[in-house]
Amino acid sequence: MSTKRAHIVLPMDLVKEIDEIAGSRGRSAFLVDLARREIKRRRLLRVFERDEPIWRDEDHPELQAGAAEWVRQMRRESESHFEASEQRRKHD
Repeated sequence: MSTKRAHIVLPMDLVKEIDEIAGSRGRSAFLVDLARREIKRRRLLRVFERDEPIWRDEDHPELQAGAAEWVRQMRRESESHFEASEQRRKHD
């Protein structure tokens, strides 16, 4: 990943707190991580500002019978896989 040096000005009290958390040698990494998380958070918030729905039923046909039925089906499948693996284990 390419990098670019950027000159930023921070209040001394903030620098001191960052250094207490990340150390003076970890300051840039700390700020990069913080900036990436904030960018991600703001992008996610913009999703909620859109007029189009986030969830569309046609994108989730597995839930057509309802979420509770889907969960029951997932549990049945999980139990079935577990029972089959137990049977294989007993025969080995």
